[in-house]
Amino acid sequence: MHVRSVAHMSQTNPVPIREACPPGACTCERDGLLNEAGGDTRVLMLTRQEEKKLIERIENISSYADLKHVEERMQAQLGIVLRITPSGRGVRTVRGFNIQLAERPGLCRKTRQSIPAAVRRCLDKNPDIAYALLDAHDLLGAG
Repeated sequence: MHVRSVAHMSQTNPVPIREACPPGACTCERDGLLNEAGGDTRVLMLTRQEEKKLIERIENISSYADLKHVEERMQAQLGIVLRITPSGRGVRTVRGFNIQLAERPGLCRKTRQSIPAAVRRCLDKNPDIAYALLDAHDLLGAG
């Protein structure tokens, strides 16, 4: 097995990492990240099973504070940066939000699609979170 354990984990207890995508199906650069000395491999701990749990967790977010907490945990534990910004053309529905994951080696193409889709479903179910996002960007005209 050519896969090495995540750098900051014990060599005797390797952490499961995401399996490689089929050749040509993704541009995640997983193998390059694994071969890079000192590379930040935390994102590879998001196995397909763990991604399903994360998607479920995001879909069940019920408040703006909870959304911010999940964002912080994703960044701290996996190095994944989630950006949610209102569109420059205005926000009439949740489609008016730009929801993206910052590009980084090891982040699967499907993950870059599934997490924003889960956030969008969360916002659909919880309009109060969408309003809080707008307020955080000072788009509700507090002044």
